[in-house]
Amino acid sequence: MEPVQESSKSIQLLSELVCSNELGSSTPRGVAIRTTPTPSARLAELTAVLRQEDLEELRALAASNHVLIRAFDSLGPILDVEGNRQAAEWVHVAVDEERSRIQHALGFLSEICNALQQSGCPVTVIKSLDHWPDLGSDLDLYSDAEPERVVQVMTSTFHAKVDNRSWGDRLANKWNFVVPGLPELVEIHVGRLGQTGEQIAVTRSVSARTRTVTLGHFAFNVPAPEDRIVISTLQRMYRHFYIRLCDIVDNAALLDQHLVDFEYLHSLGASAGLWDGIATYLNIISEYMEAYRGYGLPLPSLVTGSAKFGAAKVRFRRQFLRVPILPQSIHLYAGELKTLLMNGDLRNSLRLSLLPGLATAAALEQKLTGSDKGIW
Repeated sequence: MEPVQESSKSIQLLSELVCSNELGSSTPRGVAIRTTPTPSARLAELTAVLRQEDLEELRALAASNHVLIRAFDSLGPILDVEGNRQAAEWVHVAVDEERSRIQHALGFLSEICNALQQSGCPVTVIKSLDHWPDLGSDLDLYSDAEPERVVQVMTSTFHAKVDNRSWGDRLANKWNFVVPGLPELVEIHVGRLGQTGEQIAVTRSVSARTRTVTLGHFAFNVPAPEDRIVISTLQRMYRHFYIRLCDIVDNAALLDQHLVDFEYLHSLGASAGLWDGIATYLNIISEYMEAYRGYGLPLPSLVTGSAKFGAAKVRFRRQFLRVPILPQSIHLYAGELKTLLMNGDLRNSLRLSLLPGLATAAALEQKLTGSDKGIW
């Protein structure tokens, strides 16, 4: 397939920077590269006409897609070579500012994790650190401790305020905390995952298979690669229905490095009713990567044979790559609900059955007030 034809050149430029900037050095042996203009040629064409307003738009888009460090670390040297020193300096300053934000957030995140652990609340950092060296716009954690204990530690130790909880937050059993001195919200999922808190099989896997990563002076518990993919799929294909560039390059890195046990991923995904969504998600990512670097991901037939559609169905709108809801995402939702029912999991089936009504209410609230915050 050809690179996605977007209305905004910014998404094309970002995609070139984060999806194809290692083309050549990382191409696996035996992989055929399609004949299209080289990434460097396309990058030169896109960067040659950058104005200040284009750079500012690009920065906002990179920030919302959590790829600012990765994209601008590549863009700065390109602008230097082209002799556009003023733009290059602006890019370097933007990177420094983002790195400063990330270091500040990591310090808080480390303190929060340590305090929760020491108080008997085992905690795993989910989603936020998947984007490293970038970082999400909020800090996401999972714990299987008692909710009251989690809230008590956050409010007493960090003087945090519990943010207003939407209907969706209550169903999903998650809390958002406003921590003094920390611009990012801290979002803690307790005992459940999924838009309506319907996923228990996934949480058991996350708790049992947590591993430790070290970032600078800080150490964090994070999910295993397979659990990362499942959590990412839940968020993108079953909740928000859009994919960010960080999701594409984060998961592509896991697969390119052969870190994923596909047999385990299939077993976990099938038991949770999410396998079709996982396979489709990975297929979209593979085809998107192929469009920008010339080859896709090392996906086994177990994945490609289960995928329901690919990147051709994805469209760029409102800063993200949008996944079609009708009929594709509805079919994925129905598959998840069917599996829970067949497993005899009536309580979580009931939770999930509330999703269409919740989504309808959120859409109506968005239309009437411009925000779905109280619902979704």
